[in-house]
Amino acid sequence: MTGSAIPVTGSPGAGSREDRLLDAAADLLVRWGYQRVTIDEVARRAGIGKGTVYLHFRTKEALFLAVLMRSHRTVTAGMADRMEADPAEALPARAVRSIYRELLDDPVTRPLYLGDPEVLGRLAHEAAEALGGLTARRTEVGRRWFSLLREAGRMPTDLPIDAQMHLFSAVTTGFFFLDGMPSAPGPTDPDARADLLEHALRSALEIPGAPLTRECAAECAALFRSLLDDLPTPSGTR
Repeated sequence: MTGSAIPVTGSPGAGSREDRLLDAAADLLVRWGYQRVTIDEVARRAGIGKGTVYLHFRTKEALFLAVLMRSHRTVTAGMADRMEADPAEALPARAVRSIYRELLDDPVTRPLYLGDPEVLGRLAHEAAEALGGLTARRTEVGRRWFSLLREAGRMPTDLPIDAQMHLFSAVTTGFFFLDGMPSAPGPTDPDARADLLEHALRSALEIPGAPLTRECAAECAALFRSLLDDLPTPSGTR
């Protein structure tokens, strides 16, 4: 990742060593939680020296950001797959509902996406330094996604796209943030919360109508699949 490590690409076993580090960090995250995990323990679990960890990741935040990005790659690919299989998944409400349930069921991504807001803040700070233009690319893809749905007559055009994207982010982030608060009001059943999220986005952003065509859904899927080229991988992208 840009700015997250000393370049070691091409060194013997670098890729497999980084995979071991990410596997160890993910396993410890599930077992202990982010706050308790240390670089020392990740190194021991991966069977390498602590100094070697810092050849790849300069901080604990950089390491766990890499764990998050590896999971994010899987989430993004799954989103594109669902859009290709079922055009309804290309609409914002269904797309986000599916992602939300996927994150709730994943023991690695759940505490990172839906966990301690302080932890997410630290990772967001690291991401701002490490991920370069990824945020801009995601915004570009989001704008094109909404444009396709507006052209298909499935999103209203009374608001500019930027306003719709702000609304989309605010609603989605609000649901994720509340899930990190143990005393938050509302249903405790994950499916009920997912239904509320879907309802909120559908009410705010979608126009009822005929099913989305497979051609339009395939274009939406291709947009998100293109993001995979911009997501950092453990090696080769620093």
